[in-house]
Amino acid sequence: MRFFEILLSITNLLAFLGLAIPRLHAMRWKGYVSLVALLIAFAQIGVEGPRWQMIPAYGLTILFVLIWLFGIALPGRGHVHRIVAILSTGAGMVVFIVSIVLPILMPVFHFAQPTGPYGIGTVIYHWVDTSRPELFTPDPNDHRELMAQVWYPAKPEPSGPHALYIQDGDAVTLAMAHLLRFPDFLFTHFKYVTTNAVASAPIADNFSSYPVLIYLTGLDGFRAVSTFQIEALVSHGYIVVGLDQPGAVAMARFPDGRQISGWKKAEIDPLIMQSVEPQPNAPALYGKALPDGIIPYFAQDVTFALDQLSAVNISDPEHILTCRLDLGHAGTFGISLGGMTAGEACLKEPRLKACLIMDVWMTADVVRSGLQQPTMFITRDADTMRLERQRSGGWTEKDIALTLTTMRAVFERLPGDGDYLQIPTMFHLNFTDFPYWLPITSQLGLTGPIDGQRGFDILNAYSLAFFDRYLKSQPSPLLDGPSKQFPEVILETHRH
Repeated sequence: MRFFEILLSITNLLAFLGLAIPRLHAMRWKGYVSLVALLIAFAQIGVEGPRWQMIPAYGLTILFVLIWLFGIALPGRGHVHRIVAILSTGAGMVVFIVSIVLPILMPVFHFAQPTGPYGIGTVIYHWVDTSRPELFTPDPNDHRELMAQVWYPAKPEPSGPHALYIQDGDAVTLAMAHLLRFPDFLFTHFKYVTTNAVASAPIADNFSSYPVLIYLTGLDGFRAVSTFQIEALVSHGYIVVGLDQPGAVAMARFPDGRQISGWKKAEIDPLIMQSVEPQPNAPALYGKALPDGIIPYFAQDVTFALDQLSAVNISDPEHILTCRLDLGHAGTFGISLGGMTAGEACLKEPRLKACLIMDVWMTADVVRSGLQQPTMFITRDADTMRLERQRSGGWTEKDIALTLTTMRAVFERLPGDGDYLQIPTMFHLNFTDFPYWLPITSQLGLTGPIDGQRGFDILNAYSLAFFDRYLKSQPSPLLDGPSKQFPEVILETHRH
């Protein structure tokens, strides 16, 4: 809970006790506490912003003020005291408990401070690829557009307000709720969540340039959905570029207000699976047949992003990243659909020197041709996937087989170095920020038995070790064998 939310809860408690405990009825301060609570409620709304989880607290404050005013208007009336007693000991108790529990269960959360020596700056770009049509709109004259957010190493503790977790938060969270069939208001409080990044902060001058990583989110996510991992890498000296890819993300919103909404899983699955298990009758998108499915189209976004980053490196319109992008040491990483796209991009794009793929099956192209770059695969064992299915659905036996067999097939055929990690008790959503969203995700069966922060620590440690070894040529002892720090991780290595 935020400061004024905590303060409002405390004053509501005092007002509640003043009404519920008979010996406190004569205390003159109890009425003033109700007024103080009302003032704090206004302050909370004005300073921190209202959110639906606080509605019971607001209602309770108003109720206490009305009871106090009623007592002033009708002093000494016995029936007033009986009404007060009933409200205080019955419904008042229930509402008070709800007013405390609800904002705790769905908090305006905070990200842990990254462990690296750098601060974090961020800047956003809008890129238009005039050479390609936009397949996710019906207008054949539309061109492919991307929103790209770049996080970069900054000087420690940069000054300025912290950047929002989700830009255009209202539109994106509404789209997420719609696609997941949740109530529209469920994620609206995300618009108040900030990160450790500062917009347009001065870039760190420890090095002349920094390796570049392109991050790709899973289906119906958004470009910052793995902020825990992005910020960790940036704090250790990487520039990370997150892409909002129309058709992949829940909502792509452009500077002029235009929006492209994501598709429901059942609608886009045939286009994805065509890239994995091609069928003779190819699915179509607005009348355009896609015999190779949609993944090659998404992978072209990565190539386009590298081209745009090359232009930024020559002359950055934001005057921050000019000559600071080490595109000779570029890699990519992604979760779920983003991991599939990352694999396809690494197959087609030789400028990518390292590839990190998390918890997804590989396309038919990648399985058939293999990857040439050093590649790390991170997933779980089959039993953990079945446990996830038991608790929250999904992960059919076909899903499990496709994920484990295709990732392992590509790993075993790597001509160079590779790593294959399994993290038992980790569910699919543990690879994203989701454990921050709801503190009780594990109890609800949405994330695995592993502690959420423990999962983040493992992913961040191995991601950093992998990219340090292959993009910075630094020793990474964590990849040399079993780890005492992370004994639960099952690591297989492929070295040449």
